[in-house]
Amino acid sequence: MNSTSTSMNKLTIRRITIIALLAAILTVGRIAFAMIPNVQPNTTILILASFVLGPVQGLILAILSTLTTNLFLGHGLWTFGQMIAWGIIAVLSGLLGKYRHIMPWWVMSLYASFCGFLFGFIMSVIMGGVITQKFWPYYVAGLPFDLNHAIGNAVFFIVLYKPLLYIMEKQLNNNFNKTAAY
Repeated sequence: MNSTSTSMNKLTIRRITIIALLAAILTVGRIAFAMIPNVQPNTTILILASFVLGPVQGLILAILSTLTTNLFLGHGLWTFGQMIAWGIIAVLSGLLGKYRHIMPWWVMSLYASFCGFLFGFIMSVIMGGVITQKFWPYYVAGLPFDLNHAIGNAVFFIVLYKPLLYIMEKQLNNNFNKTAAY
């Protein structure tokens, strides 16, 4: 591990502030799109933020934004499922982040779309499988919502990919050639 990745991995006041700001943006974004089932910018912004923040700080952002959002939309057993699902997506995205400069944007868009289905699958395992012991009916009933989530992620990714990564890399890394924090 070189000094660059070590300095990027530190949880500095600047990084904590940016994580808190991103959590606020995720909260407002999810509330703003709450009337459209499973279409919100949260998953996409979380993916992009995790590309730059890395897996650990992306996981912190996923948990924090789920808790703050559900203060407004309501907490329940699903909150734990959402934290797990978005947490897994954040960790995967954080690990994938070091390859973001060499992967085409359209491949990353497909990944964002896949994450919509992954989120629904994880929620189905937790809510339908673990809690109610009825995974398949829960999963099949949720597929149209997962499709909405996947399409929404792809659209938000296409719109937000370049501008949001530019801003985050500039603010967090102060150098566009650095890779994600590890």
